[in-house]
Amino acid sequence: MIFEDGRFVVSGTDRALTFGEIVRAAFSVHKLPPDLSGGLDSSVTYAPQEPSYPNGCHVCEVEIDPDTGALAILRYVVADDVGRVINHAIVEGQVHGGVAQGAGQALFETVIYERDSGQLVTGSFMDYAMPRADDLPAIQILSNEVPCTTNPLGVKGAGEAGVIGAIPAVIGAVVDALRPLGIRHIDMPATPERIWRAIQDARTD
Repeated sequence: MIFEDGRFVVSGTDRALTFGEIVRAAFSVHKLPPDLSGGLDSSVTYAPQEPSYPNGCHVCEVEIDPDTGALAILRYVVADDVGRVINHAIVEGQVHGGVAQGAGQALFETVIYERDSGQLVTGSFMDYAMPRADDLPAIQILSNEVPCTTNPLGVKGAGEAGVIGAIPAVIGAVVDALRPLGIRHIDMPATPERIWRAIQDARTD
């Protein structure tokens, strides 16, 4: 069987079906033999010969209350080159989600066990801190489309763009805000308690 001119043809015969006829037959379940299920699917794997190299830049501005260690992200800007953008809404949604995930890892999310019993005490969403919508500002996304030359569509990856840039951008902003106190490092997640303790330690040194 071969496919040519939009039809599936049995080689050496005049028997042929169009793609539309095959689709209709595949979904006419009552006409199919008992051992066949309805539906039509196909899968193809594309293996590019050369990789693509997406890149970007994240800039984060934070404000810290030195009396409590409470932190607010004031502004967040992302400039990404993911090649030719086919669907801007999907790419922007992916970056938004990635930034939220990265900010969560940098500032909120931690697994805590009770010291004596080994009981996990952050085992539910009531106890495991994650960023909410009101923890993040409106994220400004700038697109710098440089088409990739190693694939037909000119696209590059965007799946990890948000989270990879967010973690160092957020932690870098925290450390930069604490720099006047001589603080050069803080462990993740930079919770208000950790920030407050770092400030107290810096003030007593």
